[in-house]
Amino acid sequence: MCEKNSKTICTRLNRIAGQVKGIRQMVEDQRYCVDILYQIHAVKAALARVETEVLRSHAAWCVEEAILSGDAAQQREKFHELVDVFAKAKL
Repeated sequence: MCEKNSKTICTRLNRIAGQVKGIRQMVEDQRYCVDILYQIHAVKAALARVETEVLRSHAAWCVEEAILSGDAAQQREKFHELVDVFAKAKL
């Protein structure tokens, strides 16, 4: 992963960690359930954006490198890695 993407993703993950801590505090404070659910939804959406950024980074660096290498085995490996990730996500 390139350094620029890594910093951006780490910043987003730090923000998400803060949101999760906030949700925990809401639960401890016995806040209204719907308010907690809204915050959970926001965290899930933020994680989905991070997932998209990691996928873009993987395509831009790892997959592109495999394509440019001309190595068919490496290309297949990168393709199968992506298929495996998305297959597990469906479980």
